[in-house]
Amino acid sequence: MKVHEVIMRAMSKEIAWFQAAEIIGISPRQMQRWKNRWEKHGYEGLLDRRRGQPSPKRIAVPVLEEVLRLYREQYFDLNVRHFHEKLVEQHNIHLSYTWVKTALQMAGLVQRARKRGKHRKRRERRPLPGMMLHIDGSKHSWFEDGCYYDLIVIMDDASSEIYYAQLVTAESTFTVMTAVREVIETRGVFCSLYSDRASHFFLTPKAGEPVADKHLTQVGRALVELGIRPIPAYSPQARGRSERGFRTWQGRLPQELRLRGIKTLAAANEFLRNSYIAEFNQRFSVPAKQSGTAFIACRRPTLDYVFALQHERTVARDNTVSYDNRVLQIEKNKWRYTLAGCKVVVYEHLNGSISLRYGPHLVGRYDATGAPLETAVATRSRAEKHLPAKAKQKRLAVEMTPPRKATKNVASRSGLEKSGQKAA
Repeated sequence: MKVHEVIMRAMSKEIAWFQAAEIIGISPRQMQRWKNRWEKHGYEGLLDRRRGQPSPKRIAVPVLEEVLRLYREQYFDLNVRHFHEKLVEQHNIHLSYTWVKTALQMAGLVQRARKRGKHRKRRERRPLPGMMLHIDGSKHSWFEDGCYYDLIVIMDDASSEIYYAQLVTAESTFTVMTAVREVIETRGVFCSLYSDRASHFFLTPKAGEPVADKHLTQVGRALVELGIRPIPAYSPQARGRSERGFRTWQGRLPQELRLRGIKTLAAANEFLRNSYIAEFNQRFSVPAKQSGTAFIACRRPTLDYVFALQHERTVARDNTVSYDNRVLQIEKNKWRYTLAGCKVVVYEHLNGSISLRYGPHLVGRYDATGAPLETAVATRSRAEKHLPAKAKQKRLAVEMTPPRKATKNVASRSGLEKSGQKAA
């Protein structure tokens, strides 16, 4: 509070003078001096005397005390406008309405009104499906048993059509990646994804400030790799379309699950996937403004390495990689003698398995515990046991290492053959 506001609260008997001194941070003696100066000189008594002359429009202290006394003792249940009329008509005190309201508010006799909300304009829908998708999660007791789960929903902005809706124990990087990947595999790659500023979507260096554009999260990195633009929302009102949709979900889905006797996540997700999403879209989706679609087919042969947690690691001297309290052993390969000291990328996939890649080369696959899985080479060698002899020779001929070029110390194969012919 300002100094004069504290003194006005003391004058209106809202607080004691020694309490006012404690709030301002001065001694009771100093507060007594201020009180005397206030009673003698009014507002200018509180001004620093080195600053110059006070305002000539100041109100006398007795008038102020009378206004506060009248409101506190006689007109305590009137609003400010009504009280201002009584001052003019019955007490012949001609003061502006704004001054009376400010004086009552600073004295603590009238509460300040809440700030008016910001004027917002309804955002128009995108004209084509696939131009912008909304993703959000809603925590609710969906089974009405006191246990709370998150419902992750992906909705098209152009038509409010639901592309994905599943219940999970908690919204996380893996659950969000699973949702986005399913939409891409079933519909195609879309243009942008609109979401809140949760930590798995964006990195916010400081609360209340814009998100960091250059420091991407795992979800942000996956979207950028596919050419999808992530868009952050800076207020719940900005996500009004999805927020209103969740009110509909919370008002209908728990009752539908109860009527069907569904009480588990697996059964609820199967119900959502098989029937309820189509029923929901039929009832609440709207036609897009334009015909056509902005979805395009995904040209990547697999999305396993896009929708995975990626971390860079350095290979140790014994050709092992440490990752999340697990030691991953790299087996010997034909194209490089050792990978010690090399930078490899660890991929933790959505199913829990782990892969190691060195550039374009896959150097290892492991399960969730870190145990090695079957590699492509081992699978191919076991399949070759059942091939006929001619097929084996043909495969060996194809996979034979190409002849080396002649150097100063190493002769080429053709040169050795010519030397043998001349010697013969």
